Amino acid sequence: MVFLKDDKEQMKTQYNTSRLLLDELSAGDSSFIISLLNSPGWLKFIGERNVKTNEDAINYIQKIRNNPNVTYWVVRLKDSSEQAGVITLIKRDYLDHSDIGFALLPEYSGKGIAAEAAKAVLDDLIKSGDHKTIHAITVKENFSSIHLLEKLGLVFEKVIANEGEELLLYSLYL
Repeated sequence: MVFLKDDKEQMKTQYNTSRLLLDELSAGDSSFIISLLNSPGWLKFIGERNVKTNEDAINYIQKIRNNPNVTYWVVRLKDSSEQAGVITLIKRDYLDHSDIGFALLPEYSGKGIAAEAAKAVLDDLIKSGDHKTIHAITVKENFSSIHLLEKLGLVFEKVIANEGEELLLYSLYL
């Protein structure tokens, strides 16, 4: 399934949970994006994106916003508006269905934030009925992500290869 621009526009742009606000990534999030994309966890498990300056970050954000197959929601703490991480929904060329992902700044890890935010997006995808399956991918060394995917109800399917890298494919059938 490939998102058309109209499909992306029909997706929710904001979510609200008991502790969190999620809203679509915007140019105003450039400093946060620099921090997130250069955090140890991002670099280790997702990879270098060469986003070092405000201009790099704005270009990265614009590229995401212009791609109808990619949506990033910034996860903010409700009580302080601090940016904690992102939830992503991406239709990748090498997967049959959209892929949900998450990344947090290190100081917000282990607090249930990624689970709460990802659940809000997944619940909406289930409710919409627009998706029959949601995928997630991770490297086998990312034990925290594997644990969270299983907690969210995704089930390990198989090992896949993409650009010479082995990835674990998880799926949730809606």
